[in-house]
Amino acid sequence: MGAIKVIAFDCDGVLFRTEAANSAYYNDILANFGRPPMTPEQFAYTQMHTADEAIRYLFQEPQRIAEARAFRKQSGYDPYIKYMEMDPDLIPVLEAYKGRYGLAVATNRSDTMQRVLVEHKIAGYFDLVVTALDVVRPKPYPDQLLRVLEYFKALPDEMIYVGDSELDEQAAKAVGVVFVAHRNPSLEADFHIQRLNEINNILNSKL
Repeated sequence: MGAIKVIAFDCDGVLFRTEAANSAYYNDILANFGRPPMTPEQFAYTQMHTADEAIRYLFQEPQRIAEARAFRKQSGYDPYIKYMEMDPDLIPVLEAYKGRYGLAVATNRSDTMQRVLVEHKIAGYFDLVVTALDVVRPKPYPDQLLRVLEYFKALPDEMIYVGDSELDEQAAKAVGVVFVAHRNPSLEADFHIQRLNEINNILNSKL
C-alpha cells in the first residue's frame, strides 16, 4: 500500500443510511402500479444496483418496466431525501480530510446523487462525484473507480474505497484499490470498519 492520495466513498450504506428512504421510494412506485411492497430479497437488490436495474428487477415485463421508469422520472426522488440519515462521523471526517486527500464519491446512484449532496449541504467537500450515469458500466464493473484514479492521477494502491456491498468489493478487487468494508463483516476487504472515523486509524498505520 502506497501513500494514500485519494479517499472515495460509496453513497448508500456509507455516507448515508438509506433503508427508509429507498424502501419508501420503491414501494411507492410499486404501489402506483398496484403491486405489493418489496420482499427482503428485492430490497437488498435495489440497495446495491442502479435505479434502472432495480426497476427492471422489480417489474420484469418490458411494458411494465417502461411504464415504471417513466413514472420514476416524473415523480422524482426529492420527497425521499429527508428520510436519508447522514452518517454521524461524515462531516468531521470530510472536514479533517478536505485539502489533505482527494475526496470522491463512486456510486450506483444516478440522477438523484447531486440533489442528495446539495440537500445535505456536503457537495462542496467532494472533488469528484462519479455516478452510474457517468460510466458505460456501473458497479460491479470497475469503471467508476478507474475514473476516480484517472482524475486524481493516482495508482490503485494510493486510493482507499469505502463500500458496504458485494458490488463495491468486486469493483475494488478488479482495480486493485485498498478496499475498506463499512459495517459488513461478510465482505472480503483489506480493512473492516464500523464507523467512518476509523479510516483515520488505517491512514495513520500505513502512512
